[in-house]
Amino acid sequence: MSSKQKLLDRIASRDLTVGIVGVGYVGLPLAVAFAEAGFDVVGVDVDPAKVDSLNAGCSYVEDIPDRILQPLVASGKFRATTDYAELAGVDAVSICVPTPLGKSKDPDISYIIDATERIAAYGWAGKLVVLESTTYPGTTEEVILPRLSENGCQVGQDFFLAFSPERIDPGRTDYTVWTTPKVIGGMTPACLEVAVALYGTVVAQPVPVSSPAAAEMVKLLENTFRAVNIGLVNEVALMCDRLGLNVWEVVEAAATKPYGFMPFYPGPGLGGHCIPIDPHYLSWKLRTLNYTARFVELADDVNRHMPDYVVSRVGEALNSVRKAINGSRILILGVAYKPNVSDVRESPAMDVILLLQQKGAEVSYHDHLVPDLTHEGIPLQSVELSDEALQSADCVVVVTHHDSFDWQRIADQAALVLDTRNALRHYAGRARVIPL
Repeated sequence: MSSKQKLLDRIASRDLTVGIVGVGYVGLPLAVAFAEAGFDVVGVDVDPAKVDSLNAGCSYVEDIPDRILQPLVASGKFRATTDYAELAGVDAVSICVPTPLGKSKDPDISYIIDATERIAAYGWAGKLVVLESTTYPGTTEEVILPRLSENGCQVGQDFFLAFSPERIDPGRTDYTVWTTPKVIGGMTPACLEVAVALYGTVVAQPVPVSSPAAAEMVKLLENTFRAVNIGLVNEVALMCDRLGLNVWEVVEAAATKPYGFMPFYPGPGLGGHCIPIDPHYLSWKLRTLNYTARFVELADDVNRHMPDYVVSRVGEALNSVRKAINGSRILILGVAYKPNVSDVRESPAMDVILLLQQKGAEVSYHDHLVPDLTHEGIPLQSVELSDEALQSADCVVVVTHHDSFDWQRIADQAALVLDTRNALRHYAGRARVIPL
């Protein structure tokens, strides 16, 4: 029986062990999905604290509550380890490691390379290996394939290789692993068949494409689309400021058009694990081919400077009440990169805080999901959102609009608010509210 047929039979019977390399916000939901589908799952992570937490049934990923994880751990369907040697006993491996940017904004795929070399060290014959980490087109073929083919093993016969980009959106409840269509590109038709069979057990709609490079490009297009359109509407916000118009009114009116328009909204800048980073992977790859991704780079320039614009608007707001940023008490509402999560990666709030501090402001923040943080070596702790905190602030700056914030109370107690999220549009109080 061929290696392909063995895997297909074991997938159908659920007699297969899945390894997940990297059990963070991407890997853990995937691991849980495979375990709930009946597979034995081994999660491998370099962080001993994460491994201990998972083996105790305690989740550190907000989308996976303990009540879901604990029975899977108790039944033995899921376990975590720091030992890559455990991969010797798995039949399929999904690589879900970080792919950050280097200091020069070039792709850092060192985690992918390390994971691949560790997989290779413990044998990959007869296995399916799937990369989920976001990366530039060509990574699967140019980086992973050679390392798994060193001993003469043939892809599509002796082992199987595919790329299937993660589409996790932390904090969402309407789209899950099962309900989110999943793009899959295999190195060969046999690789695609095996990968679609495995992922078809945990996603309702696998979306096969012609190659791993096509799947890699799909992921970058998705997030570059968002980055470029956010950059466009952020620039529209700058234009509206010059024209004396309310950008929120303009966007919301345009959104009434039933075709040909998709609303995007301005904000204090981009944050998170994907949108601020992924377009740079595409831009970098194109530079190696002597091509400049002009839209991507222009959008990045606009988005990166939005925190500067926010600080300039704070200055204008304070000037209107005869105060300067230097010496003013400024309260930041929300420091997570998006509403209702605790993730501060690439959050524009970090830049806004630093810029205000550099101008001499006394900056505090409130975010019940982020009790403390350190940025540029400066430790901060979330303050209580009391009436006194709101009343004593010279300016309140809304950066992240968590659903739990009492907006009416903020409107009633604050004197001056710069609202970068249009969160207070339906609330009237004593506060003078200035939109972005």
